[in-house]
Amino acid sequence: MRLGGPILARQTLDPERWIAAHVERGYTAAYFPDVDDAARIEDYVRAAAKADIVIAEAGAWSNPLSQDPEVREQAIRYCKKKLVTAELAGARCCVNIAGSLGEQWDGHDPANLTADTFELIVETVRGIIDHVKPERTYYTLEMMPWMYPDTVDSYLQLIKAIDREAFAVHLDPVNIVTSPQLFYRNGALIEECFEKLGPYIRSCHAKDIVLGSSMVVHLDETRPGLGKLDYAQYLRQLAKLDRDVPLMLEHLDSDSEYRMAADYIRATADSIGVLLG
Repeated sequence: MRLGGPILARQTLDPERWIAAHVERGYTAAYFPDVDDAARIEDYVRAAAKADIVIAEAGAWSNPLSQDPEVREQAIRYCKKKLVTAELAGARCCVNIAGSLGEQWDGHDPANLTADTFELIVETVRGIIDHVKPERTYYTLEMMPWMYPDTVDSYLQLIKAIDREAFAVHLDPVNIVTSPQLFYRNGALIEECFEKLGPYIRSCHAKDIVLGSSMVVHLDETRPGLGKLDYAQYLRQLAKLDRDVPLMLEHLDSDSEYRMAADYIRATADSIGVLLG
């Protein structure tokens, strides 16, 4: 597997500095920068290939299910644009969430987990994929606690319903640890993710999770190593996939935190005899 993470910079780095920043951190996978021009994309692709760095994903973060028609249409155009970028870059995937019918683009709403919304997701994802017709990359949805896909089985149902070869899986197990039962048995949950979704997984996120002690149940993400996610299980399962599957750090506030998270993952991998590429 490959380990990667964001490069915190106020502006997009040129390809050489972008790659140098990854190499310095020991990363072998990268988030693709916010670059859309075909010639510039090729510059980044060449730099990554020269350094043997896999382009993990291009983010299409937006709300294609918005009940505001203008926002919805703008989001769908953005998803198509980012899927084109992922295709040109040879990224392992383009990733988004399914979207929300609520006021917050990534928030909960009672209409999110309904049969009608499931069908709307199917229609929307098909439209994005059919417009671009990618041959080298995949469109994926990150699992979320309050929108589809919200479980392993609902992801399988979406794969079957969307019925497109270019639709695949982005895995972030922290996002589906939604109860004390799942928190305490998250190793088994991770095993289920890989058992059922393994052939479709194109990229993964690396976070951790803690269970609060105040009423009512409250779960928070945290830096890898500070929570109870079964990273030994996660890394063992990842090691069963092809060596280029990326594990991408996210949601930390500083470069020092990313370095500590990477150190923890590397140490855990070393302790169980798993090779990080």
